[in-house]
Amino acid sequence: MQRNILITGTDTDIGKTIFAAGLTGALDAHYWKPIQAGLNAPTDSEIVANLSGVADHKILSEAYRLRLPASPHYAAELENVEIETSELVIPRLSQGGTLIIEAAGGLMVPLKRAVGGQSGILALDLFKAWANPTILCARTSLGTINHSLLSIKALKDADIPILGIVFIGDENLDSQQTIIEFANVANLGRLPIISPLDITTLAVAMNENIRLDLI
Repeated sequence: MQRNILITGTDTDIGKTIFAAGLTGALDAHYWKPIQAGLNAPTDSEIVANLSGVADHKILSEAYRLRLPASPHYAAELENVEIETSELVIPRLSQGGTLIIEAAGGLMVPLKRAVGGQSGILALDLFKAWANPTILCARTSLGTINHSLLSIKALKDADIPILGIVFIGDENLDSQQTIIEFANVANLGRLPIISPLDITTLAVAMNENIRLDLI
């Protein structure tokens, strides 16, 4: 039997990929990044492959690989590529197991612009169609309360099941507790800044700080 877990975030560059790598390793899961925007630096799939420790065949190929590190809709337009939700079908694992799906950016990231009377597509629209249990990654820094509560509201309004929220960064107890109280979702823990960062240190940090039993 296959279990899918979607990982999204309140923003970009908040450590979502590091958490995804840690969770993939902790669960010995498969990993899939549907849309990769930015190919110059190591891709998210390459980072997860390097930090998770799972077998190579568990890192699945992206549906779209776009050169520019930008919003998917814009990166696609520059390459004359049209992102189609029909191409974003969740892979089936032949032997079952867990699939970690890492989204690009946040919930309101555009995947396709509204053109010729056709509605645009946001990441949230895709998540709603998938209806997978979702983990929200949030910063601990200033501004996280607003971003986190808005993101959780969007998930709830779309009837997307929420496994809980993971905080990433230095501890900020008041902000973290405020978000949990107002959002009424599970606190899955806080992943601190890890230095040096490698397979071992990430695995230790996940086991010590993340409520894997709730996932």
